[in-house]
Amino acid sequence: MNGYTTLGTNNLERASKFYDELLSEMNGSRVMENERMVMWSTGADKPTVAVLKPFNGEPAAAGNGSMLGISCDSHSVVDKVHAKALSLGADDEGAPGNRTEAFYGGYIRDLDGNKIVFFKMG
Repeated sequence: MNGYTTLGTNNLERASKFYDELLSEMNGSRVMENERMVMWSTGADKPTVAVLKPFNGEPAAAGNGSMLGISCDSHSVVDKVHAKALSLGADDEGAPGNRTEAFYGGYIRDLDGNKIVFFKMG
């Protein structure tokens, strides 16, 4: 159902470098970019994630209660991507582990404070 997600940034260059390295751990790569935005995907038929400077010119701010969930192929990918995010300067919001019997996730806040969970269902 999800086609794309955008996350606001106040430093497009820094955010782009962070997501280039982070999403490469999942075979993600840039699929579109311009002076306001960079977008990544893992394939032509897959959802995309973008960081962008807000269109209204106001500073970007993380949404209270907003979170992006990025589906991973395995628990080991969740572990790997979570660790990579921390090594790139993200804040830990919850180490990888089972939250329920069917949900394994690891939580971070990116360099702009956006909350993200890398997860595997089942």
